[in-house]
Amino acid sequence: MIIKDQNLNPKLFDKDVEQVPIRKGFGEGLLRAAELDKRIVGLCADLVESTQMHLFKEKFPERYVEMGVAEQNLASVASGLAAMGKIPFITSYAMFSPGRNWEQIRTTICYNNQPVKIAGSHAGISVGPDGGTHQAVEDLAITRVIPRMVVISPCDSIEAKKATMAAAKTKDPTYIRLAREKTPVITTDETPFEIGKAQLLFEPAGGARADVGIIATGALVYKALKVADELEKDGKVKVKVLNLSTIKPLDEDAVWRLAHETGAIVTVEEHQIAGGMGSAVSECLSRHYPAPIEFIGVKDLFGQSGTPDELLEYYGMGERHIKEAVKKVLLRKK
Repeated sequence: MIIKDQNLNPKLFDKDVEQVPIRKGFGEGLLRAAELDKRIVGLCADLVESTQMHLFKEKFPERYVEMGVAEQNLASVASGLAAMGKIPFITSYAMFSPGRNWEQIRTTICYNNQPVKIAGSHAGISVGPDGGTHQAVEDLAITRVIPRMVVISPCDSIEAKKATMAAAKTKDPTYIRLAREKTPVITTDETPFEIGKAQLLFEPAGGARADVGIIATGALVYKALKVADELEKDGKVKVKVLNLSTIKPLDEDAVWRLAHETGAIVTVEEHQIAGGMGSAVSECLSRHYPAPIEFIGVKDLFGQSGTPDELLEYYGMGERHIKEAVKKVLLRKK
């Protein structure tokens, strides 16, 4: 059952649920944040419309810098602007930023503790036909390992807008992961969001105890919710779903409490299993409450060309795979 206090989209499980690219929320959030704070500047690596930074550029051309295809410069110049009191947002495809310019992000931004905000667009395999060279499925791993870096993975366009506006108010280097394709709108303007806090979105009806906890992040939160709803209707398995929108700092209390209640966890992400959100969850549980865990994600493979739906199925991240993982973890729980 959807948790009422979360004020989720009432059409969430309807066939005609609205679908909007998560990256669009970033563009809208950046524009709003810039209207409220004149220190915000935008820098892009020749992908201003794809990353949705064009909204900012059109309204604040004097605060926008086109860096061209020079992602290392993108990070280094942003660090310098931050040192001079600006709040820079930089954006490109996630494969190129933080992929290509990881060392500059590490050394010029995070080592110097500069409040640069990095928006990695077109993350995950749902970039589809662009193929494995453009499908960033390692970006959570390479950003969360850097000291001082905050890592956010919004579940929809509305949460991406909130995350962008919230990041603009912090002094932390921050990575915001954005998907390219249209994804169902899960939340509303009234849905709570706070950096560093996970959101419990689904629980068994009638206050029943859950058999398994699904922890999901990014665009796959929707599939996790659909699976939970279907299992609820079947009446065989009771599920709770936790939206882990902040990967770092991890909401450890929410993670271990869910494991303590259910005794079994499934993590769901459009990312390599190694080093991703599931790894962060398992690191937490190994310290606080070891429990059986199954991982949904890319299993040590590169992506390839295909439609987003084809690739999600091929790499084992579809709804049927989440259901299978729930069955497996329940067997291990016994």
